[in-house]
Amino acid sequence: MEFKDLEHGRQVTLAPGEYHATREDEVITTLLGSCVSACLYDPVNNIIGMNHFLLAHQRYARNIPLSKTEAGRYGIHSMELLLNRMLLIGAKKNYLRAKAFGGGAVVDMGQSEDNFQCVGEVNIRFIHEFLDSERIPLIASDLGGNTGRIIHFFLNDFSVYCKPIQRSKVKKLIVRDKKYWKESIQEHEAAKLEVDLW
Repeated sequence: MEFKDLEHGRQVTLAPGEYHATREDEVITTLLGSCVSACLYDPVNNIIGMNHFLLAHQRYARNIPLSKTEAGRYGIHSMELLLNRMLLIGAKKNYLRAKAFGGGAVVDMGQSEDNFQCVGEVNIRFIHEFLDSERIPLIASDLGGNTGRIIHFFLNDFSVYCKPIQRSKVKKLIVRDKKYWKESIQEHEAAKLEVDLW
């Protein structure tokens, strides 16, 4: 997480895999490709929170419920961390509302020999399923498409400003996302080697 003091409050920038919740005068921002950010807010207690999640790099059958795959567990992990943090600082679950962004297909299928293309689609399915199961209303969203996004989430009025990234600038985003994916895969593979069976 990166923090930057502004004239009015502070900007908190999230990298993939991070989350932040606050009741202070802050703006939470991130850069999304195939990843998804859930922007949750409690308008009664004046609390916001946002995550930036990416999923395990595997091939997913379209007809398998995401709660039974590694993808669903990773998304659930990210969402539960965010929800728990918001509740800890005073949010009430029955007041929570959501806005969701990301899930863009930023890699052309012809350029990728792996399954990176389907990640955005899986993330979009997951966020809809999770919010439905938790009974958190999805008030607004900008999901899918073939572009990345920069989003800024403001506490003062719970608005989210979403700016599409020009196609010519998407290459940096693809490189960043693939770097995080490779690190995630390497950590997953290393963890497998350290498991003892009893």
